[in-house]
Amino acid sequence: MAAWKQLGRWIKWGGGGAVVAVLLYLAFAPETVMVDVREVTRGPLEVSVTAEGRTRIRDIFTVSAPLGGRLRRVTLDPGDPVTAGETVVAIFEPTAPDFLDRRAAARVRARLDQAKATAARARADLDLARAEWERAKALPAGTTISQRERDRRRADFEMAEAAHQAAKADQAAAQAELIVPTEEAGEQTGGCCLRMAAPVSGRVLRVMEESERVMLAGTPILELGEPGDLEIVVDLLSQDAVGVRPGQTARIENWGGNRHLNGRVRYVEPSGFTKISALGVEEQRVNVVIDLTDPPERWATLLDAYRVEPRIVVWSKPDVVTVPIGALFRHGGEWAVYRIEGERAMLRTLRIGQRSAEAAQVLSGLDPGDLVVGHPSEEVADGERVKRRDAKEP
Repeated sequence: MAAWKQLGRWIKWGGGGAVVAVLLYLAFAPETVMVDVREVTRGPLEVSVTAEGRTRIRDIFTVSAPLGGRLRRVTLDPGDPVTAGETVVAIFEPTAPDFLDRRAAARVRARLDQAKATAARARADLDLARAEWERAKALPAGTTISQRERDRRRADFEMAEAAHQAAKADQAAAQAELIVPTEEAGEQTGGCCLRMAAPVSGRVLRVMEESERVMLAGTPILELGEPGDLEIVVDLLSQDAVGVRPGQTARIENWGGNRHLNGRVRYVEPSGFTKISALGVEEQRVNVVIDLTDPPERWATLLDAYRVEPRIVVWSKPDVVTVPIGALFRHGGEWAVYRIEGERAMLRTLRIGQRSAEAAQVLSGLDPGDLVVGHPSEEVADGERVKRRDAKEP
């Protein structure tokens, strides 16, 4: 009986000790960290740069006013076809004179009265010179009048006639300054107009001045071009543009079609410019021009100044070892990952090459098939016990 009591006492104390041991283990055992697991793979890798771009017609011709005048109402609308040298795109008329205030009008009238008086005096001088020249012509040369006197009278007559013509011109000029706008407008006819023909064949792109109005020389009126002759211009950050070369492949995305369009870089502009971003930050950008290489039927609905998103491929290889970009982090100035070995995450440094938005080229440090921690949190450390987040409980 005593033996059974002793055995029960041992069982009781042993069970209690086991429970305490389990509780101590649960309290002090290392906690397993749940992680996302990614695989190192071998396959193609493509590095590209992308930014918002726009379409534009390769050659746009702006028709401007060749001189100051009144532009008649433009009857062309955007999209209308034009033929070089035939289609009249703008008609100009002379402008009416300005109004004169009372002071200016008084000065002009005084100048007109003076011109009339000068013309009357010139007329009297002309009549006298003509009479003397007629008498000189009637006399026999060399007897009653010398040849020299005869020539002088002829010269006096010719000078008087010229002075009379000049006086009449001054009088007409002074009279013209008194013409008022309403009188001038009533005298205009269709024969006084300048008709401008289209410099190229194509279509009207924009009409900047549609209504009839007076304009200065050089004022833009409308733009002409061929909508089917499109190119794409995209402004890249200067640090992205240094990797872009003529001839590189481009894919045009988010343009409105079901599939992307193919293109090729034609040239990179040699000069950059400063642009303020949406966040108010100054950025140095460079324009890159891309030609569409697909048949025009595929992008026939694209027109001038449409928004697109070109993706320019700056580097690609068909067979490289890649690691997801989200698994990489900096450690001691080097790139590193947590490689899963058994049930633990082990810190491994590696050399990487080219990087895209999704993956990076592995030069050394990992092999295809290795599992790494994706987007490691601060809870993950070297040697930490980890468990795949989507792993099923046994």
